[in-house]
Amino acid sequence: MKLLATHLDRSRQMCVGLSGLILGLACLVHAPVTWAQKTEAASNMKLVGYSDLQGRTAYQPTIAHQGNRWIAYVGHHGDYKMNPMTHQMENNGTSILDVTDPKHPQYLTHIPGQEGKAEAGGAQMVRICPGSSLPKADKSKYYMLRAVGSLGHEIWDVTEPAKPTLLTSIGKGLKDTHKNFWECDTGIAYLVSGNPQWRTNRMTQIYDLSDPAKPVFIRDFGLVGQQPGASGPVPISLHGAISTGPKGNRVYFGYGTNSEGVLQIVDRDKLLNGPKEPTPENLLYPQISRMDMPPMHGAHTVFPMLGVEIPEFKHNYAGHQRDFIVITDEAIQMECMEGRQMTWFIDITTETKPFGVSNFTVPEASGNYCSKGGRFGTHSSNENMTEIYYKKIMFLAHFNAGVRAIDVRNPLAPKEIGYYIPAINANTVPLAMPVGMSANLPFTENSKKTAIQTNNVDVDDRGYVYIVDRANTGMHILELTGEARKIADWSKAEH
Repeated sequence: MKLLATHLDRSRQMCVGLSGLILGLACLVHAPVTWAQKTEAASNMKLVGYSDLQGRTAYQPTIAHQGNRWIAYVGHHGDYKMNPMTHQMENNGTSILDVTDPKHPQYLTHIPGQEGKAEAGGAQMVRICPGSSLPKADKSKYYMLRAVGSLGHEIWDVTEPAKPTLLTSIGKGLKDTHKNFWECDTGIAYLVSGNPQWRTNRMTQIYDLSDPAKPVFIRDFGLVGQQPGASGPVPISLHGAISTGPKGNRVYFGYGTNSEGVLQIVDRDKLLNGPKEPTPENLLYPQISRMDMPPMHGAHTVFPMLGVEIPEFKHNYAGHQRDFIVITDEAIQMECMEGRQMTWFIDITTETKPFGVSNFTVPEASGNYCSKGGRFGTHSSNENMTEIYYKKIMFLAHFNAGVRAIDVRNPLAPKEIGYYIPAINANTVPLAMPVGMSANLPFTENSKKTAIQTNNVDVDDRGYVYIVDRANTGMHILELTGEARKIADWSKAEH
């Protein structure tokens, strides 16, 4: 497929075909920019399609196959922007696009979210389940679960994506919401919430959403020390969970962003059916193990890769098949004013004794990323386990280093096989100064530069890769090329 030449600013001529991190090639740009990368940079990945997402700062893309259509649901951080379709100013919420033709994504509608900036507003996260999978739902419908800041969670009927209707709301007055997980085959949902009675901004509220119109509360859950009435230091807040459902009987929880990270492995059956009063004993009852990370690393995304055959060990009687969790940290501070946030491969073959075996980061010198503006380091990985890529290739959102494609067939030695760094465009903005420990850090003028901030990544069951940008640049739809494409299993791709 040809690279789109007009997906950015109409006044910009795009340079194509870059095979490395060549950041200084010139393109004609009529508006001044503060970062030398005025063009895309790519290796073994190429652009297929693009949407500006109405210039909204984007968090999470989720791609759903609905009948003969492919629909992208994009959660946004908080902001206040014009909706060109309604000619109204709207609080950032959820964008819905038809990406059936990935070359020409069609923006369908925007559902406003909570008032507020960045993490304090918007509707960052969405999950989609078909009614045909949910045990008690209308089999002809599709449902969207979204997190809405401190307002709670909502379930929408998105059977007609251009005309979503609110079905029900879950929770009110929560401290915070974030990256939910919804088991479509059972309806069990792990909602990242902030129960005001708990001592942390984010913990887990578990609901049975098998009938999306009638949510049933199951329990609250978190780390010991976060529960009501506890004393002493408060453990780091939850970021998200991934469940393997009844068959795998495991839920993996990741806590922390760029510090004090925790990986928690939990027995799903004991979690759902065990004692539910949030006492220390009951919170520990379903826990199989807990791994505390070093102080300067978090656990934003904890992605299970189970039953991996290790090529080097194929002749070994034992140990040739192993289980892993891929932990991705989140970079917070600009100009690298923190420890390097990376991706870590944790061997959990013996679940009670997890241990790190390898890691991945983009070499900073390959693009002088610490001085390029915005954040540098990882944020998240794809979470879709499509057989096209699962246990073969992972995609990592790496802020100003774009998206990176990683060969994970041997988790003991992961290696980069491709990348794509979009060009900034007329919508791209410098990031606001981060909160927290920023005040006393020696930031320079580099912190004010405009830079790509690839925030999250998803893949669909056709093999397309979707990345969205925290700095308002939009959504890019990509595909693998060259040698990297040969690693994927295209016999598993849907059409």
